[in-house]
Amino acid sequence: LAQAMLVEVIASRHIEVGSRHTCREAMARRAAVALLLGAACAPAAAESATAAANPIRKVVTMLQNMQKKVMEEGKKEEALFDKYMCYCKTSGGDLAESITTATSKIESVSSEQKAAAETKSQLEADLKDHTSNRDDAKDTMAKATALREKEEAAHAKEKSDLETNLAAIAKAVAALEKGASGSFLQTPSARLVRSWAMEKADLPDQSRQELLAFLSGTQAEGYVPQSGEITGILKQIADEMSQSLSDAIAVEENAIKTYEGLMAAKKKEVAMLQGQIEDKMARVGELGVNLAEMGNDIVDTKEALAADQKFKQELEQGCATKTKEWEEIKKTRAEELL
Repeated sequence: LAQAMLVEVIASRHIEVGSRHTCREAMARRAAVALLLGAACAPAAAESATAAANPIRKVVTMLQNMQKKVMEEGKKEEALFDKYMCYCKTSGGDLAESITTATSKIESVSSEQKAAAETKSQLEADLKDHTSNRDDAKDTMAKATALREKEEAAHAKEKSDLETNLAAIAKAVAALEKGASGSFLQTPSARLVRSWAMEKADLPDQSRQELLAFLSGTQAEGYVPQSGEITGILKQIADEMSQSLSDAIAVEENAIKTYEGLMAAKKKEVAMLQGQIEDKMARVGELGVNLAEMGNDIVDTKEALAADQKFKQELEQGCATKTKEWEEIKKTRAEELL
């Protein structure tokens, strides 16, 4: 009976702790206690018949088996907990590394994006200057060409007039030398010589008057100049015309040379500026694409960073909760094994 009471005390202790276990374990303990009490109250004859199978030993053995099972389950749960903690540590480390990498990448790409934007702005300013300079050079070429055409037309007219007048004077001199001045005075060449003598010839007034009188077929106060005098005046005019023609040709040749030099320089300048414009336009386009790609990269990285930070926070909270739960489980299991 004393033994039965001892077992009952032990069992009641386990039943009290077993309230944290499953109903199956509690029922098993109650069954063991009932079996022990039944054995204690049996007649002495039954006791001697079951001496080979001691009821207390059976209960102790059952309790030991239950203890072993609890310990095995504890080891399994501890192994699962260790795996989960390993996952927390590994995943947390990976997430921390990923967050650090993403943060560094955002700063780096943002810096590159800023530098690329500044370069693009400078290229666009240079492009504007190059375009303006190219247009100025083309405008200078157009104005120089228009002026050259005007100068060329003026020279052509002057040259033609001088050559025509020189031909007329040559005819006049030839007619005077042949004594055929009368017939010459009726020709267009005489009118050309008279017009030149009146408007352009650099002659003394006396010589101009004598020449004009001769060419008009009249002589003042009955004075008739000798043909030699008229011939000398005409030859003087011819010399002046020849010099004027030579000077005009020289001026024209110099103008052509200056124009060609200007055009060559401006064409070279335009070609150089055009090359710079095309190069910088290409670079501006490339930088535009790069800036767009960097912008998209920053947006994507920020989204990935936010997702990693959120997951890391959730993981830390979950791992902390699991650790707290595990501490409670260990405490409860330790109490069960007392």
